Amino acid sequence: MAERSENGRKNDPEQTKEDILLVATQEFSTHGLAGARVDSIAEKTRTSKRMIYYYFGSKEGLYLAVLEQSYRKIRSLESDLHLSNLEPEEALRTLISTTFDHDEANPDFVRLVSIENIHHAAHMLRSEAIRDLNVSVIETIAGILERGFDHGIFRRKADPIDIHMMISAFCFFRVSNRYTFGTIFRRNLSDGDTIERHRGMIADAVVSYLKS
Repeated sequence: MAERSENGRKNDPEQTKEDILLVATQEFSTHGLAGARVDSIAEKTRTSKRMIYYYFGSKEGLYLAVLEQSYRKIRSLESDLHLSNLEPEEALRTLISTTFDHDEANPDFVRLVSIENIHHAAHMLRSEAIRDLNVSVIETIAGILERGFDHGIFRRKADPIDIHMMISAFCFFRVSNRYTFGTIFRRNLSDGDTIERHRGMIADAVVSYLKS
């Protein structure tokens, strides 16, 4: 006989955790760590606070799990690109487009990272998973840069972390600051033509930097 939760649902621990993480992502990105309510997450997932604490230990543990899943998502997208099979410039442009599109489609991720910066990365410091996850993108960029330099496509020997920061800065800013920037300059950063122009602009800027 299938086990049932105290709310009468059949127990599927992995699906329950996924449901909790999905709702918690929205809750934390909207209200921040301090303002998020575990009661609200429990209600929306038809679970209980006790169940949430059983899976994640605490509110802070749930918040950290949300951060880890958010980074895991983008790193998984990157690994599926098989960039080592592409020519260096094409590989770099593909990576930039993927980062750009991910941030555009996932404002929750941008807000979560902004919130964690407010906390001086205090919770992220506890996560070996996040550090390990983000090694892969630096190794990927390093490989692209090395191949590009060896083949004479890129003239500049650049630090892969610097290039990652350059890509992230533009892609992240246009989502994190879209309302303030858009209000000040009367520009809709979600406009389709603007999105296309910006996607090409950041790729051109990075490639031009490496070729100069």
